[in-house]
Amino acid sequence: MPMSTQVSAPPRVQPSAEFRPSPPRSEEGSEFAPLLRTVRAAGLLERRTGWYARSIGLNLLLVAATWSGVLLLGGSWWVLALALPAAVLGARTAFVGHDAGHQQIAASRRVNRVIGLVHGNLLLGMGVGWWTDKHNRHHANPNHVDKDPDVGVGVFVWTQRQAAQRQGFAQWLTRNQARLFFPLLLLEGVALKVSSLQDLRHRSGRDRLVEGGLLAAHLAGYTTLLLVAMNPLQALVFAALHQALFGLHLGCAFAPNHKGMEMPDPDGPRWGHLRRQVLTSRNVRGGPFTDWFLGGLNYQIDHHLFPSMARPRLKQAQPLIRAHCAALGLPYTETGLIESYRQGLRHMNEVGADLR
Repeated sequence: MPMSTQVSAPPRVQPSAEFRPSPPRSEEGSEFAPLLRTVRAAGLLERRTGWYARSIGLNLLLVAATWSGVLLLGGSWWVLALALPAAVLGARTAFVGHDAGHQQIAASRRVNRVIGLVHGNLLLGMGVGWWTDKHNRHHANPNHVDKDPDVGVGVFVWTQRQAAQRQGFAQWLTRNQARLFFPLLLLEGVALKVSSLQDLRHRSGRDRLVEGGLLAAHLAGYTTLLLVAMNPLQALVFAALHQALFGLHLGCAFAPNHKGMEMPDPDGPRWGHLRRQVLTSRNVRGGPFTDWFLGGLNYQIDHHLFPSMARPRLKQAQPLIRAHCAALGLPYTETGLIESYRQGLRHMNEVGADLR
């Protein structure tokens, strides 16, 4: 799913929100508890600090090389070709911030927070406090229309009840949202920055100073680098292309995960942790390229069941989780990447069907 589908002011939250998924209550966790024991016994909840150190170091090296290339080629329009690797590496940076928010990287919450602030606020201009709170609520109740901000009413809507309330231009958007989905993802990079800035007024004084200062440093550094490397017109075109490709890439990484999957009935019985995460999530099949391109989010079911599990452990945990679901008769949904997009777009098209 896209990381942000709304640019309206976010709700007031407590500062320094962190991913702290509550363990399932005993009456809800009876199906999950045996799986947890199996995964823990296999050592799959142990961190992979060395793997992350190598991955982060390589990514930062490639980021530095790309922006050095921007400085070297800035006098030529060929510099626009570097907007693509800059966007792709920006998505890798976002994936590191995502993992840090889930406490996957280091044993210390402080270290994870610093990693998140550097990769989110400083390098991307995306507020880690805003996004952490939003993503935390999504993980707690995925696809729940009353509790998951990712399926709330925004640019897109996700249920026919939401669609029925649309008027005017919003109704036209909903009527055509399936065909507009990928084009509108080109605005996602800017939307993330706008939402991050809007959220600052809801942060505590210290958090507002830290996060706001890093966001300002990102904006100043990004603007200065582009204007030093190229003339204002080139800088404007490069920034537009870079942010559009970055937003599209992130949207393509998040879109396959939940759209078109089960949506819990707000008035129905509450699902336990295992069913709440498995039934609402979709995995994407593929090899090393898929793992790299989607930042490990292709193991969405496994990630939702064990959000603090280190990214390289997810592939190892998958057979255990799949077997456990099969023993319970619980569907474990996996598709190819293109099929995942097709299912999501079909759901969006069906939501807007009554308006056509």
